[in-house]
Amino acid sequence: MTDSRIPKARLGEDGPEVGVQGLGCMGMSFAYGPADADESRATLERALELGVTFYDTADAYGEGENERFLAPFFKAHRDEVVIATKFALAIPPGEPTRRVIRNDAPYIRQAVEASLKRLDVDVIDLYYMHRRDVNVPIEDTVGVMAELVREGKVKQLGLSEVTAAELHAAQGVHPIAAVQSEWSLFSRDIEAQVVPAARELGVTLVPYSPLGRGFLTGSFANADTDLTADDFRRHQPRFTGENAAANAALLEPIRALAEAHAVTPAQIALAWVQQQSQVHGLPVIPIPGTRKPGRVAENTAAVSIVLSEEELGLLEPIAAKVSGDRYADMRFTSAGRE
Repeated sequence: MTDSRIPKARLGEDGPEVGVQGLGCMGMSFAYGPADADESRATLERALELGVTFYDTADAYGEGENERFLAPFFKAHRDEVVIATKFALAIPPGEPTRRVIRNDAPYIRQAVEASLKRLDVDVIDLYYMHRRDVNVPIEDTVGVMAELVREGKVKQLGLSEVTAAELHAAQGVHPIAAVQSEWSLFSRDIEAQVVPAARELGVTLVPYSPLGRGFLTGSFANADTDLTADDFRRHQPRFTGENAAANAALLEPIRALAEAHAVTPAQIALAWVQQQSQVHGLPVIPIPGTRKPGRVAENTAAVSIVLSEEELGLLEPIAAKVSGDRYADMRFTSAGRE
């Protein structure tokens, strides 16, 4: 594998071309235990060297801390990077550990101004609705987001964890550039309806957690015993108890293919996600997260791995055998509402 810059893909029908693999930045400030700030900054720079130009954050990651952390990097490379951030997970006053989903106009306007300030930018390249509040018509939410585009605060709109019907309704108000949803060898529910809808509407798919939050790489086998107390994966059913043991046994075909290709299991898992672009006929830009420069090099190298039809067939049965949901409460996912 070489360190040549990765190919590009278009973000939405009329959007910019970005590296065909992006970088999820959440873990640099939030959710996955302690992070080394200097190493994270080196990871950002290494990613850019390799052609990663699409960087993903959200206001909810560390109560805005992730946006603040990324701001100096973005400022230094503003013309080279595409910035995606999100709104919707509000923190109630006096309850720092709680999140409340808000899609109402006053909150969206408050959120975008706060993100612009923390990111220290004049415009956000891609602004996502992070989660859906079913009590607010999605047409109303996207209508407010469209106003932000007209006002020059946002360039493109995205949605996360929406159903096919919600995507169609949103597209009727304003073009949607991207849908971000979990998609990996362990999580394939979006293939039934969301992916076909995105293909029909010219929407780019942005898979988050394409490495199954690290489980597909073999970096941990059971969240209860292998991860720190502040790691949120300890609250995800498929990574704990009997579910974790059962799911660990599903990794063998990934390991076997990794050995056959002389690559890592993570690269096989990522290659599978990258190849879904050809399988389903739409742009697919996964955003694996990492805090280590070496892992970025490993991840981006996966874009050059091509799995044969036979190899794809070996991986096909995995998702249907996974034990446990990806969240304790699935109501806030597209699968929970389809």
